[in-house]
Amino acid sequence: MLLGGNPVRPTPDDFSAEVVTVHAKKRAAPGKKKKLLEIAERDRDRNKNKWRRRRIITLLSLNLFFVVSYVFDVQLLEGALTASRLLGFHMADLNSSLQVTLAYRQMLVNLVIGTATVAFIWWLFGGRTFCSWVCPYHLLAEIAESIHKRLHSAKIIRDHALDRRTRTVAWVVFSLLAWGTGFTVFEIISPTGIISRALIYGPTLALLWVLFLLLFEVFYSRRAWCRYLCPIGLMYGVVGVTSPLKVRWSIRECQHELDCQKVCLVPHVLHHIVKGRATRTVVNVGADCTRCGLCVDACPTGSLRFHFTGISADAEVKAEEGERS
Repeated sequence: MLLGGNPVRPTPDDFSAEVVTVHAKKRAAPGKKKKLLEIAERDRDRNKNKWRRRRIITLLSLNLFFVVSYVFDVQLLEGALTASRLLGFHMADLNSSLQVTLAYRQMLVNLVIGTATVAFIWWLFGGRTFCSWVCPYHLLAEIAESIHKRLHSAKIIRDHALDRRTRTVAWVVFSLLAWGTGFTVFEIISPTGIISRALIYGPTLALLWVLFLLLFEVFYSRRAWCRYLCPIGLMYGVVGVTSPLKVRWSIRECQHELDCQKVCLVPHVLHHIVKGRATRTVVNVGADCTRCGLCVDACPTGSLRFHFTGISADAEVKAEEGERS
């Protein structure tokens, strides 16, 4: 799915005995669903948008740190999101590093150190966590998405889904362009780099490209850049495949209301939420997940939670193992 493939519908033989048992219990007690949702509604307002608020504060703080360091010449943090130095230690965005390496056809020591450091950080925190918790374009796209949804609800526009494999094709094309031209072509059009540099060093005409992307997302295709085009997201998604930080789903509490899919930036990663799709009682959401927390906030029954391997409680896993034994 990370490369653009569609989720595969399971066959009857794919379902574990535990999943079959859970569904049977839910069918035997239909009134329990209503009761659970009533309890959840009472608790929802208290925790509404909890992770979204934390994410926006983190995103703004990290980007303003670059601005403050430059404006006041603090020299704690230099550069922009694509490449920087923190206390003199080099940091480099993964896709930018790839573009530079292909363009100049050599591996620079500082670039290797900076890339390895950034790769480890985002492996630890989930890969595409960068997209929702750090990338400044993500926040603007989120605003554009809210406008798109209002216009769509009013039937003024309709959403046009693009082929998710386009992102993989874009990654290959820009890599080949860097290798063939000796120039980092993608950096010219990367809204992440454009906005980051504009915040720090001042606006340029390149912001017109960012405005075009946002208008395209408002009036034509919801979250088009992040969902279907951005090679940066693909790079961080690959890093996050084995990340210890996941969003974990449990079938036991889930009532399949699909509120999570409605708010998800990449709803294909929640394909198992649909009733009859999950083959196991506990599922870690896939590597294309941005760990934005919107689904965790939206879930009325707490079926979706952040999970850090080795630290978070494994109550659901232990319960499944107990049923199996």
